[in-house]
Amino acid sequence: MDPSAREPLVRKTRSSYRTFTESAGKRLDKEYLQSLHNKRLYLAVFAAVLGNFNFGFALVYPSPVIPALEAHPSPALRLNQHTASWFGSVFTLGAAVGGLSAMLLNDRLGRKLSIMFSALPSAVGYALMAGAQGIGMLLLGRVLTGYAGGVTSASIPVYISEISHAGVRGMLGACPQLMAVLGSLVLYALGKYLGLVLDWRWLAVAGEVPVLTMIILLCFMPNSPRFLLSQGKEDEARGSLCWLRGKDTDYTREYEQIKDSVRKQSQRVSCAEIKDPFIYKPILIAVGMRFLQQLSGVTCVLVYLQSIFKKTSVILKPEYDAALVGLVRLFSVVIAAVSMDKAGRKILLFVSAGVMLVSNLTMGLYIHFVPASQNGTFANKTLVSSANLPAEPTNYITLIPLLATMFFIMGYAMGWGPITWLLMSEILPLKARGVASGLCVVVSWLTAFTLTRFFLWVVEVFGLEVPFLFFAVICAGNILFTGCCVPETKGRSLEQIEAFFRTGRRSFMR
Repeated sequence: MDPSAREPLVRKTRSSYRTFTESAGKRLDKEYLQSLHNKRLYLAVFAAVLGNFNFGFALVYPSPVIPALEAHPSPALRLNQHTASWFGSVFTLGAAVGGLSAMLLNDRLGRKLSIMFSALPSAVGYALMAGAQGIGMLLLGRVLTGYAGGVTSASIPVYISEISHAGVRGMLGACPQLMAVLGSLVLYALGKYLGLVLDWRWLAVAGEVPVLTMIILLCFMPNSPRFLLSQGKEDEARGSLCWLRGKDTDYTREYEQIKDSVRKQSQRVSCAEIKDPFIYKPILIAVGMRFLQQLSGVTCVLVYLQSIFKKTSVILKPEYDAALVGLVRLFSVVIAAVSMDKAGRKILLFVSAGVMLVSNLTMGLYIHFVPASQNGTFANKTLVSSANLPAEPTNYITLIPLLATMFFIMGYAMGWGPITWLLMSEILPLKARGVASGLCVVVSWLTAFTLTRFFLWVVEVFGLEVPFLFFAVICAGNILFTGCCVPETKGRSLEQIEAFFRTGRRSFMR
């Protein structure tokens, strides 16, 4: 194209999205944001993130259940090292399949219906685990709850980002991670207190409650305006945005911006368009973040948390340690939610990766250099069935692995936990958002499955310090990746972010 002909087009494109560079545009946007009524928006987000509560609950389900099943009187349900590793890891395999199916579900059913669909395999999975008569039923239940988690992982962040406005999108984008943490914490608490008076099966029964609540509430929530516009349903899209913003607010300008963005994109991304930097750059960034997030070791730590604490014989009982770590994680996600729209995404990612790096390095060096007689471990070779090991005198030095784990979870929850999901939903182009978010989830949970499946084997063969030192190296890579590849999206509309990747002009991001 002739440069002289291209320049007006570029100026027109820039003027369409330059809502933060003109003083008048800034004033209008500020007044608009102040006029919005967010109560219904918050209700819709709450209904959706109940799926993340269920996800967090199901993810760490093995943590209190594995020790109970290791000592189960029935041989059909008793776990050994091999079956325990499968019980801990097969959830992530199901999540990968769920992410794969979400590529289709997100674009066919829409974001909201995809979240509602996940309730079916989740409810069936909990029922199988509650009534399990053998290892097979336990594993199938884990696969189904994992599948539901994979669907919600790909659908909920996209749904929230598409119904939220720029003023609160960062805070609301942290809510999925916040609810996942809360779900894990509730599981730890129930595992401790239900275990005193009830059978471990009741943990699976308790998991049905958020699933049923979610599907009931979502029946009354609107679909994403952007998805409805992509389906040609303009009246429904306008009605959805009106419900979310308040009928007495002037949402027409935002509606026209969304409509203009959707109009410029074809219905589906074609193979030829994959070569366009506007498409492949944000997808590579999103996939890379999901891959590195899982390689940092968070899923392994959460799934085998109580077993790791038994191995390092920290001064408190493992179940109390797990609950304490859960509280720290919850507190840290709250900090991220409050500060994300003020401090920005990138600075929190840098801080998060740095804290995780120091924590993993401390954990690995502690296990390597502190003698087994002081850290309470027995031959430094096994995590499973550690409940049968002779008790060792506790030592205050064993607070080090507890503190290291707490800081690791804190660092993760402040940045690489919630922000990677938020950025995934922010930077992916609308035409590829459904498929690409599913791809991110597939990559994420296949990585998590590989790590959790072989974590116990690596510990048995090489010792517990090896995976933690490996995780430390990955966290160093996370810092480099953030500095080189991740854009700052604080305060930018989804249309501005798309314009940045489409043109490469940083003026859209100022």
